Amino acid sequence: MKRSFSLVDVLLVLAFCGHIAWTVKASSQCKQALSREIRPHSVAITEFGAVGDGVTLNTKAFQNAIFYLNSFSDKGGAKLFVPAGRWLTGSFDLISHLTLWLDKDAVILGSNNPDDWPVVDPLPSYGRGVELPGGRHRSLIYGRNLTDVIITGDNGTIDGQGSVWWNWFQRKTLDYTRPHLVELMNSTGVVISNLTFLNSPFWTIHPVYCSHVIVQNVTILAPLDSPNTDGINPDSSNDVCIEDCYISTGDDLIAIKSGWDEYGISFARPSTNIIIRRLIGHNRNGSGIAIGSEMSGGVSEVYAENLYFFYSSTAITIKTARGRGGYVRNIYILNVTLVGVDTAIRFDSTFSPHPDDFYDPNALPVIERITIKDVIGNNIKVAGLLKGIEGDTFHHVCLLNIALTVTSGSPWNCSHIQGYSAMVSPETCEPLKESIYPNHSSDCYHLSNHLRSSGNQNKGSWLHSW
Repeated sequence: MKRSFSLVDVLLVLAFCGHIAWTVKASSQCKQALSREIRPHSVAITEFGAVGDGVTLNTKAFQNAIFYLNSFSDKGGAKLFVPAGRWLTGSFDLISHLTLWLDKDAVILGSNNPDDWPVVDPLPSYGRGVELPGGRHRSLIYGRNLTDVIITGDNGTIDGQGSVWWNWFQRKTLDYTRPHLVELMNSTGVVISNLTFLNSPFWTIHPVYCSHVIVQNVTILAPLDSPNTDGINPDSSNDVCIEDCYISTGDDLIAIKSGWDEYGISFARPSTNIIIRRLIGHNRNGSGIAIGSEMSGGVSEVYAENLYFFYSSTAITIKTARGRGGYVRNIYILNVTLVGVDTAIRFDSTFSPHPDDFYDPNALPVIERITIKDVIGNNIKVAGLLKGIEGDTFHHVCLLNIALTVTSGSPWNCSHIQGYSAMVSPETCEPLKESIYPNHSSDCYHLSNHLRSSGNQNKGSWLHSW
């Protein structure tokens, strides 16, 4: 897939990378991915008859290799090495205490035959496939109930060859929901690093019901017009770290989810403690960072910093609707650079697709304590479209130190929103005009922890002290 950038784009990315080098001085709360961790047992996929010609189907070779390595799971684990070549395969399962390692010239290719992607049950927090009732095709690389799994390499590639799936989806000829490229369920201690992911049929990396997940130093690419090719979607998962990634896809770069309507409410597995740092990317039909729209199990404690989004539809989005229930609270996003973005900040309460007719229309989401700080942007069409739900106001939305060059004559459009602001240009909408300083810093998530000024300091020195 070809991409082209102007010199201005390259300089902006380089400038941003330089910026994040000095803005993040604190030690990372995310563990570094030990991508070269030594496993006591190692085999190459070629030892099981695999042929890297891009034509031979190697599903059995992957399955047999992993079956063999399972005998070492209680002996320190094992590594499956994928050397240079183009390794065509259908879906295969991982095991605990496994490192899947791709050489720099290795490409794992997803089969174009849907029979090589078995159909599995829908997720219990969704009740059905996301796109169609019933089951869903299993991801290319799949695992469940695992511990200590590493998917890494020397910047090898995993290519889902998703164009056939996108065509089937657009022609409405699919019987089941499309597969992800990587999905791990009910697993803990997951590391995905130092790889390139291309052309996923659907969402690219999907940790669901997982804990202690690290995604570092990955590149995720799909055409900008490819449908629903989200980059990384933590779903009903906790303690997730996403760092140092470049994502360019046809939908959300990162979407945090937690189940769909009554199924998500009943399953009650929130997404919490999510850290996102040093993310660069763009899209035309999604958001840089999205929360929702399936958020019925709740989303909280999300911390995102040092983000650069260019020529994108939306930078930051919270998506929800009547019937979702759940909550989104305690969100802190800072140090964001935007270029050529249509909408900088969007709260959209009209994402109304429901899994079936059994959802409760009176299940209203609670959206509160959302802080967005230190945002600069050029060539922005709209600063903010912030729309809550009538009878369900979104509370304690705080905007601080935001400077956007906006081309629209109406930069802000707000309804059913309550909150505060300081140092926002262009001037924000009426429901957010009450100043954070000096009385409302404790109402804004995270700000009270950083406030160093006393009541008699002026606004400028208060901001400077942070």
